[in-house]
Amino acid sequence: MPQAAKVGARSWRVQPVVDWLLREGRLIGDPLTLIDTLAARLIAAGAPVWRLRFGFSSVHPQIAMWGYIWVRGRGAEETHVGHGFESSEAFIGSPAQRLMQTRAPVRYRLDRLTPDAHRMLRELAEMGGVDYILLPMRFSDASMTLFGVTTDRPEGFASGDLRKFETLAGVLSPVFEVIKLRRVAKTLLDTYVGKRTGERVLHGLVKRGDGETIHAALWFSDLRDFTALTEALAPDKVLATLNAYFEHVDAAVTPRGGEILRFIGDAMLIVFPAQTRSEVDAACCAAIDAALDAFASLAALNRRRRGAGEPEIQFGVGLNVGEVIYGNVGAPARLDFTVIGPAVNRTARLEDLTKALGVPLLMSAEFAAHLERPVRSLGTQEMKGVPRPQEVYALEEMLDKARAVPAGVG
Repeated sequence: MPQAAKVGARSWRVQPVVDWLLREGRLIGDPLTLIDTLAARLIAAGAPVWRLRFGFSSVHPQIAMWGYIWVRGRGAEETHVGHGFESSEAFIGSPAQRLMQTRAPVRYRLDRLTPDAHRMLRELAEMGGVDYILLPMRFSDASMTLFGVTTDRPEGFASGDLRKFETLAGVLSPVFEVIKLRRVAKTLLDTYVGKRTGERVLHGLVKRGDGETIHAALWFSDLRDFTALTEALAPDKVLATLNAYFEHVDAAVTPRGGEILRFIGDAMLIVFPAQTRSEVDAACCAAIDAALDAFASLAALNRRRRGAGEPEIQFGVGLNVGEVIYGNVGAPARLDFTVIGPAVNRTARLEDLTKALGVPLLMSAEFAAHLERPVRSLGTQEMKGVPRPQEVYALEEMLDKARAVPAGVG
């Protein structure tokens, strides 16, 4: 009886798992759910799996490779590595490097490691792993996904196990290629048009004229003296200055629900979508808090820039609230997803007025009505393209600094 149990533990069929992948598994869009379900199917089939690992290359400004790790009893988790990982100690000498160089499966007995074995292998052994294989899953673009399997079975993998996991890798390849393509599409949309806008595009809002009316707090900001900066600085310094400004504003607005909708040269158009009265109040408060945060963080950066003999980064912000059309405009085959409407134009005109009035942040009467902070009217002001003069407001706390604006709050 013990011998039969041992044979049974070694004998399992991969075909039921393959059949499930081809019929149902490939339809699971979420990779974590797919991997959890795949692992459950493998265990039910009797496969000697303790840990699974998947990794594939990314098209992302910060992430070089996406990864997923499943451990029995813990479930699947997402991981990633940044650009430049190829020169890190974690990669050099690793099974992943060896597989990428040879494009062939690699195997390590974790209970027989030499003293110079890679740190990752030693860690797996310390966690209880006995045998480890890493298999390539080839994609149609010639790139590869890494498929790793670790067992904690005392005798390790049998030769039949290796053949079955190679069969499984071949079936998993097209499934994970679809996952990669979805991730790339979402990443590119999030990067170039923003998360909310990207989701709308992925859900089919792709025809010219597609759109909706939304209520939103609106932000328009612009760098001061940008033309002079481009004349005085080398091109790489200009880009570095722009990116520093954009990065600080993004760090202030994104955690508060704002979305950078467009970069217009050195200007930024940002929306804080809202619908109900309470949501509009919250969106306006979030926009104000984000602006004050961005001013403060750039003021700190400017102290360092002055010390380094670099020009300061100064900017102004116009804030408004209202209904806008949120949708596609442009040529039939070249579109831009943006917001349009009188409220957008007035937001940009408010920012223009920050230069003339010497106040770094101005808001409309409609926006000021949603705030609990002390504000003061600066009277009615002419705005280019707006039929009638509009009442303009500023924060009381900023008026004390008007006409003597500190560095970073231009």
